[in-house]
Amino acid sequence: MAAPIPKKDDRGKESAALSSLIAAIGLTALKIVVGVATGSLGILAEAAHSGLDLVAAAMTFFAVRISGRPADSTHHYGHGKVENLSALAETGLLLLTCGWIVWEALHRLLSRKAEIEVTWWAFAVMVTSIVIDVSRSRVLARAAKEYNSQALEADALHFQTDVWSSAVVIFGLLCVKVGQGYPALDALRSADAVAALGVSGLVVWVSWSLGRRTVDALLDSAPAGLEERISAAVSVVPGVMNCHNIRVRYSGPVLFVDLHVLVDGQQTLQQAHELTETIEGVIQGIVPGADVTVHPEPY
Repeated sequence: MAAPIPKKDDRGKESAALSSLIAAIGLTALKIVVGVATGSLGILAEAAHSGLDLVAAAMTFFAVRISGRPADSTHHYGHGKVENLSALAETGLLLLTCGWIVWEALHRLLSRKAEIEVTWWAFAVMVTSIVIDVSRSRVLARAAKEYNSQALEADALHFQTDVWSSAVVIFGLLCVKVGQGYPALDALRSADAVAALGVSGLVVWVSWSLGRRTVDALLDSAPAGLEERISAAVSVVPGVMNCHNIRVRYSGPVLFVDLHVLVDGQQTLQQAHELTETIEGVIQGIVPGADVTVHPEPY
């Protein structure tokens, strides 16, 4: 077998998760204070969303730390699945928050009793939120790509949608301000609650996308088309007469591949070993960092 590829230093991965956690703490606190002070359901909905982002960021941080532990006597494939479990928990939290947002928004639309104070603080906190979310989503996306981390990718996706949801809230606040200034356009004062419903729609979309990918990972679903690519690449390696029983599965960021190949039964053990190393190199060229096991069979 080929020597395993050295594992990347996880400090950059943990640093990205920690910076996201710190930013989530600050944003959540800011949105709660401004939301309560102004009475804006849109901002309070955003605060609740950011609160769940805070919980999600905390889970991601600890999941990233745990998943980086090496394989041991009780976890032969490492601890990568912790990232997938973290992402699944995030999905549940997002759906719960979405239900609360929809309930409160419909209540406000139907009762029409709440008065909203639109101040420059409300706009300032949402603009600040957008700036911070854009910055940290980019940092997380880069780290997710570099370390092939589903947990960091999920975090990045959360904060990308936060940018759009914050923009929706700003639009709602502007409509409320116009409705307050022009009585003929009083219907626009309900725009804050409508904006909150818009936020919930984004949350549902993110939850559905994240939930499907998380469940696929936990059920060891093979990446679409990867088996065919591996088979095609290995079958043309000189000395390989047939490639079959290919199995692929992710455990966190690491892809595990095992396969059987038919080779010349008259070759020496050293030659067979060198051939398996060549095959591993070919597969790792397709999926860098893959943990590959090749089982040679005599033809």
